[in-house]
Amino acid sequence: MNPLSMETCVRLDKKTTALTPPEIQNLLGQVLGWQLIDRDGTLIITKPFKFQNFNSALSFTNHVGQQAEDQDHHPAILTEWGQVTVTWWTHSVKGLHRNDFIMAARTDAVYESYFRA
Repeated sequence: MNPLSMETCVRLDKKTTALTPPEIQNLLGQVLGWQLIDRDGTLIITKPFKFQNFNSALSFTNHVGQQAEDQDHHPAILTEWGQVTVTWWTHSVKGLHRNDFIMAARTDAVYESYFRA
């Protein structure tokens, strides 16, 4: 299990800033398969997850949503037949924060739980 997935998101204040490029690269190396994208000047991380059907995709979406609610840090989620795309960034810093990488690792852990049995 990824050690980041065991961390808890921290509450941010007005002084909190986005991660630096070296910090992002370090954390990106800890969450495999996540893609760094510059979306209109805001850095985000995103990853598609594949499923056999819509019900599995929807169940995964709900589990990720519960993790997000528990940590009070919420993603953009696109749920389609056979695929869910999850995107993390921190609105208040207009970029990426460690919380995004914690939640990416937690998202991966939820996905991995679908294939253990």
